[in-house]
Amino acid sequence: MTQFDSPVVAVDIGGTKIMTAVFSNDGRMLAKDVCPTLVDEGVDAVIERLASAIYTILNRNGLVTSRLAGIGIACAGGIDSASGVVVTPSPNLPDWFDIPLQDIIEKRFNIDTFVLNDASAAALGEQRFGAGQEVKNLVLVTLGTGIGGGIIIEGNLYLGARGSAGELGHMTVDEGGPVCGCGNIGCLEVMASGRAVAREAIRRLVQGEKSSLTEMADGKVESITTEQVAAAAAAGDSLALYVLSRASHYLGVGLVNIVNAFNPEMIILGGGMAELDSLYVEPAKKLVIERAFSISTRNLSIVTAQLGNEAGVYGAAAYAIEQITGRTA
Repeated sequence: MTQFDSPVVAVDIGGTKIMTAVFSNDGRMLAKDVCPTLVDEGVDAVIERLASAIYTILNRNGLVTSRLAGIGIACAGGIDSASGVVVTPSPNLPDWFDIPLQDIIEKRFNIDTFVLNDASAAALGEQRFGAGQEVKNLVLVTLGTGIGGGIIIEGNLYLGARGSAGELGHMTVDEGGPVCGCGNIGCLEVMASGRAVAREAIRRLVQGEKSSLTEMADGKVESITTEQVAAAAAAGDSLALYVLSRASHYLGVGLVNIVNAFNPEMIILGGGMAELDSLYVEPAKKLVIERAFSISTRNLSIVTAQLGNEAGVYGAAAYAIEQITGRTA
C-alpha cells in the first residue's frame, strides 16, 4: 500500500483464548472478538483457529483483507521479532518450537504481519493507551501463571538484538531454587508466579503440613489452585500466608533488579496475581524501597495495569501501526 489509510487487525494468542480486534490507524479499537485457543489440540489446530478468528472478525465487520494495512500478533513465548518466529514455547503455549508464525499468516492473508512477545505487546499497549501514557521509561511485569515483561525506553519498545528482550521472568532470583520450564534454575517465574504458588503449597501439603487447603480441595491436594491458596491466605491460613509471602519476597527481589538495571519512572504490574495487593504486591513494593538504589526509587511509581486482558491486542495494534508507518514516540 502506498499510504496508511486502512485499519489493522490485532491478535493476542493466549493459553485459553485468542482475542482478535480491529483498530483504526490512530489506535482506536473498532471491534473485538474472542474464541478459545484449545491448546491441547496442537500447534497446527491453534494456527487454523487463529486464521479462522481473523476471517471471522473481518466478515462480521464488512472488511476484506485487501482493505487492511497489516496484522499485528502478540504471542506468548520467545519471539524472534525480526523474523516473526516463535522460537521457544511458554507455559501457556507448550510445543511451540520454531514456529514461523509471521510467514504462515502473511502467506495466508497476503498482508504484512508483525509478531512480538505478548508481554512486550502489553507494555506497548499500556504505554500508548493505558497506565503508562506520557511515561517515557517504564517496565511492565505480567504476573500470572508465568511471569513476563516488556521494556519501554525513551518512549520506544525495547526488543533487543533479536526481539527477545524483556524475559524478566527468567532472571535468576534463587540459584538454589527448582528448575524452571526454560531450563534455568531459580528463575523469578518458578519462584513467584501463580504456578509457583500452587506448586509450593502442594509440595508442603504432600509433606504433611496442615492447612485448610486440604479441605478446600476435598483432600485432592494435587489439584490445589493459586486462587484457592489466595482465598485461604485471606482467611488467615498460616501455610497459605507463608507460601504467598515467600513468592512476594522473590517478586520483590526481581523488582529490585529491574529498578537497579533500568531506573524506570514506572513499573506496571499486570495479570491476575497483581490483584493480590496486600498479600503479594505490597510486601514486594516495600522490598524495592528497602533494597533498590535510593536514587532510582525517588520518582518511581509501581502501579497496576489499566487495560486488563486487552493490553496485548492494543500493543499488537500499536506495533503493527508503527512498523507500517515508521513512527516512533
